[in-house]
Amino acid sequence: MATEELKKPSPDSGWKQASLLPSLREVHSSIPVPKGLGFWRKMLAFSGPGYLVAVGYMDPGNWATDLAGGSQFGYTLLSVIMLSNLMAILLQSLCARLGIATGRDLAQACRDHYSRPISFVLWVLCEIAICACDLAEVIGSAIALNLLFKIPLVWGVCITAVDVLAVMYLQNKGFRYIEALVVTLIVTIGGCFAAEIFFSRPDIAGVFGGFVPKFEVIQNAGMLYIAIGILGATVMPHNLYLHSSIVQTRKYEQTDEGKSEAIKFATIDSTVALMFALFINAAILIVAAAIFHKQGQHDVAEIQEAYKLLSPMLGVPIASMLFALALLASGQNSTLTGTLAGQIVMEGFLNIRLRPWMRRLITRLIAIVPAVICTFLYGESGTAKLLIFSQVILSLQLSFAVIPLIIFTTDRQKMGKFAAPGWVKVLAWITAGIIVLLNVKYLLDFSGLTRWMTGLFH
Repeated sequence: MATEELKKPSPDSGWKQASLLPSLREVHSSIPVPKGLGFWRKMLAFSGPGYLVAVGYMDPGNWATDLAGGSQFGYTLLSVIMLSNLMAILLQSLCARLGIATGRDLAQACRDHYSRPISFVLWVLCEIAICACDLAEVIGSAIALNLLFKIPLVWGVCITAVDVLAVMYLQNKGFRYIEALVVTLIVTIGGCFAAEIFFSRPDIAGVFGGFVPKFEVIQNAGMLYIAIGILGATVMPHNLYLHSSIVQTRKYEQTDEGKSEAIKFATIDSTVALMFALFINAAILIVAAAIFHKQGQHDVAEIQEAYKLLSPMLGVPIASMLFALALLASGQNSTLTGTLAGQIVMEGFLNIRLRPWMRRLITRLIAIVPAVICTFLYGESGTAKLLIFSQVILSLQLSFAVIPLIIFTTDRQKMGKFAAPGWVKVLAWITAGIIVLLNVKYLLDFSGLTRWMTGLFH
C-alpha cells in the first residue's frame, strides 16, 4: 500500500490541488494511437473503453428489474429503459471529456476540488454503490452456475471470489486483452437474447408503443419503484468514475487538437457500445412481456423462475439454457469492470494504492457476506429481492456522482476550451434534475416504501 504525493496546481487551473500520478498507472497511455490513421482505423484504435462501460449497463441487476417490469407492466417501461440509456450516453460523454481534457478521473477531480471531509463522504457513498453493484454480480453469477451446473447457490456465491485471479491475469497481459474478452462476452449475451426475441415473437406494435413515455409511470407507485430500479441499474454511478479513467489508456497527442480528436472518438465509442446495452436491456423486458405478461404471469421477478418457465411456455428446449448462459456471461463480464472501478475510486479519493487483487478481494468479501447470509436464510426469493434492492441503492447514490461530474465539465476555468457547450450543459442539468426528482418522489412515498421493506423477506 502506498500514498502518492500531491502538488499545487497552477493558480489559474481552477483546481485546489493536483495529483502527481495518473490512475491505473500500469495501463495509462499503454495503447498507442499512431499518427496519420484514417477515420475507421482511428476509431478502432479508440474503441474499447466504451464496451467496458456498457458492461455495467447490462449486469445481473438489470435482469431482475427488467424481468419485473416486463412481467408486471408489459412493454410500458421500455420508455424508461430508453430514457435511462440516453442519460447514460450523455453522462458517459462527459466522463470522457473530463478524463481526456484534465487528465483526471472523476474521483481525482472530486479530491482535487472538494475539501477532505466532503471527499471522504463522497468516497463512502461511492463504495456503498460499488458494493451494491458487486452484490448483484455475485448473486447473478451464482444463480447462473446453479441453473447451468446445479451448483448450490451458497457455493456459487463463494466461487465468484475466485474470479479475481482471471482479472489479474488479463490485466498483466495488457488492457486490450480485457477489452477483447469483454466484447466477446457482450456478443454472447446479445446473440442469446436475439434468439430469445425470435422465439418469443413479441407484439411489434406493443414494442414501439412501449418506447413512448407515459405519465402513468410517475402516478403508479409500483411502476415507479421498478422504474427507479431500472434507472439505478442502467445509469451506474461507478461507471462514471471508471470511464473517466480508462479513456486515458490511449496514448494520444497532448495538444488541443489531439485531445479534441480523442474526445470525439471516445464519445463515438461509448455511444455505439451503449446502443448494444440498450438492445440487451430492452430485449430482457420484451421477452418478459411477450411471454410472462401476455400469458398472465405478472409476478415473475426472479431469474430462477424465468429460467424454469421459458422453455415450457415457449416450447423451445434451448430457450432456458440460452437465458442462463447469457446471465453467466453478464455476471462474469461485470466482475472485470468492477475490479477496475474499485481500484480507481480508492486511488482517486484516498490517494492510496492497494494491489489490484487485494482491492478486488476486499470488495468481493463485502459483497459475498450479505449474499451468503441472504442465500442461506431465504433461498431463491431472498436473492431476487436483494438484487432489485441493490439497484435502488445504486439509483439513490447516483446524484452524488452525476452532480460533481456536471459541475466540473461545465466549468471553463477547469476545462478550458473543452468545457461542455451550452446545450450539453442544459441537457446534463435536466438529466440530473430527473434523477433527483425521481429519487425524492420515491423517498417521499414513505408508506409504499415501508410496506415493501416490511414484506421484503416474507
